[in-house]
Amino acid sequence: MRKRSRLLISAAAGVLIAAFALVSPAFAHGNVISPASRNYGCYIRWGDHFQDPAMATEDPMCYQAWQADPNAMWNWNGLYREQVAGNHQGAVPDGQLCSAGHTQNGRYNAMDTVGDWKATPVGNSFTVQLFDQASHGADYVWVYVSNPGFDPRTRAAKWSDLTKVAEVGNTPASQWIPVDGGVRIDLPVALSGRTGRAMVYTIWQASHLDQSYYFCSDIDFGGGGGTTTPPTTPPTTTPPTTTPPTTAPTTPAPSGGACSASFALSSQWQGGFQGDVKVTAGSAPVKGWTVKLTFSGATTVTQSWNATTSSSGNTVTASNVSYNGALAAGGSTTFGFIGSGSATTPAVTCTAT
Repeated sequence: MRKRSRLLISAAAGVLIAAFALVSPAFAHGNVISPASRNYGCYIRWGDHFQDPAMATEDPMCYQAWQADPNAMWNWNGLYREQVAGNHQGAVPDGQLCSAGHTQNGRYNAMDTVGDWKATPVGNSFTVQLFDQASHGADYVWVYVSNPGFDPRTRAAKWSDLTKVAEVGNTPASQWIPVDGGVRIDLPVALSGRTGRAMVYTIWQASHLDQSYYFCSDIDFGGGGGTTTPPTTPPTTTPPTTTPPTTAPTTPAPSGGACSASFALSSQWQGGFQGDVKVTAGSAPVKGWTVKLTFSGATTVTQSWNATTSSSGNTVTASNVSYNGALAAGGSTTFGFIGSGSATTPAVTCTAT
């Protein structure tokens, strides 16, 4: 199975406390990186070649998840609920544990799909590693393991299928282990007599707000003894995207068409926001496009995807990349970006080439 490791980009300002959390340019909330959660594992294995048809046969559970919503993998750090107030079982129904009760408008629903998810081999003693990219720290972290006899390949987990095996209380980020781009906390788990497949369920109550994060990790106790040695640094957070890159038509489109664009605020946080833009060709095909977004205040783009972007004052300029410039008449594509500044609705213009 292909593995991809990348360096985590770190920079100065802005903390995202919504679906895709970043400190400029690429700081986010975090995830269980070992044993890798379902969507984090899919991102690790396929994030840089998610259109590879081999995924369908080599990693079918990840394949169905990518098909259902690619954003669930690009946003591997946004699986949380707000204002749960500690009532996790009330907020997250049985059978929906891995999607945090269909959080984020169902973005992560595919995480609940029953099947043979890739499992991390572990012994009866292993370590759960939680990565906190925004250094929020924790009010608490609870780790559960499914009970003997439960097989995540055959049915979705219920709360009654889980037993708490490790926990930590209030732990500020300063007490976590510093790693590139954030901090990490290790929670040792010691069991006995376990064999076969199981699931680890981790609840992270972040300290910055009443936000509860929920992670399902598949493990295989038959995969070898000893403690797992996971990576200490997650890969670079690839920006979220709603759909895979649009494949350009094989026939070059003539120039001279028109285009339009619309802006949607995907999420916002103190000092920054995520914007998504849809570009649509007019009544004639276009070979390329440039979109200008004029905000009411100064805006800086810290990260973008599916477009080449620049910012100057309160104007963000975005141009197509190689695979999504040519659009058929009425055809559309999308791009997005992370911006610092006020999340105001910009004036939007589109120029076709």
